[in-house]
Amino acid sequence: MLVHQYWTTNICYARPVPVSRGQIPSPSRVRNRVTWLISLNYARSRGLLQDGFASSGTGLRGYDYRLLAALEELGPASQADLGRSTGVDRGDVVRALDELEHRKLIKRTVDRTNRRRNTVSITPAGRRQLAALDPVVDAVQEQVLAPLSDAERRQLHRLLRKLADDRAS
Repeated sequence: MLVHQYWTTNICYARPVPVSRGQIPSPSRVRNRVTWLISLNYARSRGLLQDGFASSGTGLRGYDYRLLAALEELGPASQADLGRSTGVDRGDVVRALDELEHRKLIKRTVDRTNRRRNTVSITPAGRRQLAALDPVVDAVQEQVLAPLSDAERRQLHRLLRKLADDRAS
């Protein structure tokens, strides 16, 4: 019988557990690497967010939410600045903004100082849509963090923030 560190959707057991014949364990040189564990959790979180946004019936996606959140918090911005602040690829920013503009969730205006640049702002409808999606994101956050205590959640957040801040410097 094979044994390995077993990953379920909610729990990573520290001790080896039996593996059924249908399961294929991750290679030992991979399964305990932080980068692999981050990738597994990213994939799960991303899938849960996609499912959450799909079930919301809005037709919006995670990067739409990020763009609307950036506009609400930071105010009007150029398309390039939006891409940089949200981590959305420049081509995806343009396509997403086209859709958000079509839905009247954002408004584009030509920048008076540089006519080749658009300034993007969130509309009142965009603010309402963003507020309606906040509970979806909150529920996914709760689902992802469910196995952790409050202290573990704070510690994880602090450590992830430290890694993200180091990346930015």
